[in-house]
Amino acid sequence: MVQKPYKIGYTTGVFDLFHVGHLNILKSAKAQCDYLIVGISTDELVWVYKKKQPVIPYRERTQIIESVKYVDRVVPQINRDKYSAWEQIKFDIMFVGDDWKGDPLFNEVEKKFNQQGVEIVYFPYTHGVSSTIVKKKIEQKEIVSL
Repeated sequence: MVQKPYKIGYTTGVFDLFHVGHLNILKSAKAQCDYLIVGISTDELVWVYKKKQPVIPYRERTQIIESVKYVDRVVPQINRDKYSAWEQIKFDIMFVGDDWKGDPLFNEVEKKFNQQGVEIVYFPYTHGVSSTIVKKKIEQKEIVSL
């Protein structure tokens, strides 16, 4: 068996309307760690920071992500405090889409993680696909069929 660079990896997301961009980040993350933990944003948290409800409820999104072969464990993400998540889980590395690079939330957490020897890897955003784009395509098809 090939030794991976990290033991425990962590990533988070809403994972609404699961698509290939979600799969790409999970697959890429698992390629770099032995054990991948995924924090899924609760419906309440999504409302707090996005001011909208996910199409797929939290419990169902959890079931979907648990079934992905790259995922070893799913935990609820009840807030956006990544350092607090690290204090509970003690992961070696966190994986994030590069659309978050430079965001104040991650600038601050990078400083804290550096002090603990925890790395952050930013994966390339999968262009042309997102839950928002999927929703828009569905809405357009609904309008055309009316």
